[in-house]
Amino acid sequence: MNIALIGFMGTGKTTVAGLLAERLSARAVELDAAIEEQAGMTIPQIFEREGEEGFRDRETAAVEAAVRSDGNILSCGGGAVLRRRNVEALKKNGVIVLLTALPETVYSRVCGSDRPVLKGKMDVGSIGELMEGRRPAYEAAADITVATDGKKPEEIAEEIESRLKEGRYGSGCGAGGKDH
Repeated sequence: MNIALIGFMGTGKTTVAGLLAERLSARAVELDAAIEEQAGMTIPQIFEREGEEGFRDRETAAVEAAVRSDGNILSCGGGAVLRRRNVEALKKNGVIVLLTALPETVYSRVCGSDRPVLKGKMDVGSIGELMEGRRPAYEAAADITVATDGKKPEEIAEEIESRLKEGRYGSGCGAGGKDH
């Protein structure tokens, strides 16, 4: 089984994936890093040269490659679940955990970084609008939802581990057991 961490940028996916991998003796896989390595360019360069659609194609290939093996904690890019194909691949052999944060929290975590999706929109209002636009896709994909505001990454990893052990998540097939 794999565990995929999804959510908006700045919600802690990469940090929590590493901690969760340690706790579960699993392998952390940061999909954006895998995309950059495969492409030989940074995410901003991919967006500049290939556009968002080109990046999303690379992202789908990375998701499909990552789910071919078991025991991975996947840190997915913020837009990975915007493609149904990616969600289906992630659910096929895994659990999807949505990490959430308030727009103000996200802004404080990503301010000053080079995020192509936020180019020219690095403010709380724009972040909130983009988050709200993605919220339905995030919620539809998630088996477990964990709010990260005011929590240390270790606390988030512990909460995810606990909820996985308790079996507090749905089947990923629209079952009534979803925990939001």
